[in-house]
Amino acid sequence: MYIRELAETYDDIYLARGRDYAAEAARVAALIRERCPGAVSLLDAPCGTGAHLRHFAEQFEHVEGVELSPHMRQVAEQRLPGVPITAGDLRDFSLGRRFDAVTCLFAISHMASEAELKAAVGRLARHLTPDGVLVVEPWWQPDAYDSGHVAGDLVTGPRTVARVSHSVREGQRVHTEVHCLVADSETGVRHVSETFSLTLFSDAEYTAAFAAAGLVCERVPGNGIDRDLLVGFHR
Repeated sequence: MYIRELAETYDDIYLARGRDYAAEAARVAALIRERCPGAVSLLDAPCGTGAHLRHFAEQFEHVEGVELSPHMRQVAEQRLPGVPITAGDLRDFSLGRRFDAVTCLFAISHMASEAELKAAVGRLARHLTPDGVLVVEPWWQPDAYDSGHVAGDLVTGPRTVARVSHSVREGQRVHTEVHCLVADSETGVRHVSETFSLTLFSDAEYTAAFAAAGLVCERVPGNGIDRDLLVGFHR
């Protein structure tokens, strides 16, 4: 997932859409400290390009990331020299150490089934200290997503990116085809494409996954700009 060109332009697209990584990281940090005031360590899994992790590094004494995609991981490593970024799959990674906070932002929907969701949440929970807090950003609810969604983005500058996508729903799975034109002065114009699938999990499925991991699940509503978040903590 995330070939090199899409990993390199990932932040360009989401920043152009108005995503505020600093504000999102601050909101998550505040939620963590409501439950664990003395939190000093944080694991972001997966960390993607490190866009959130760079801001978490300003909020916590020790931060680390886990990322499966080698291209996303390379961007994160370049962005965060000195921060440990470990190659790992959300469903079975093991670092052998625990953190006061574990975050999983905009990624849990990559799990293909409820069994994979439970495996991922279980792995995240295993990396928590006894008083630790898990924050997961869920995707759309099944009854709130319509098939046939089309999106388009244009980012101009030293590197210009034109991105279009089309998504088709089959049951609880959403299959998305992405095409990008990437242009810069050194390499000219390149066309790249990729397909990926995401899952529409229900609140009941999230709650069951958290419970299976020994965590209480609390949904914190967004405000129309901020997204809903799921906050987990030990019983």
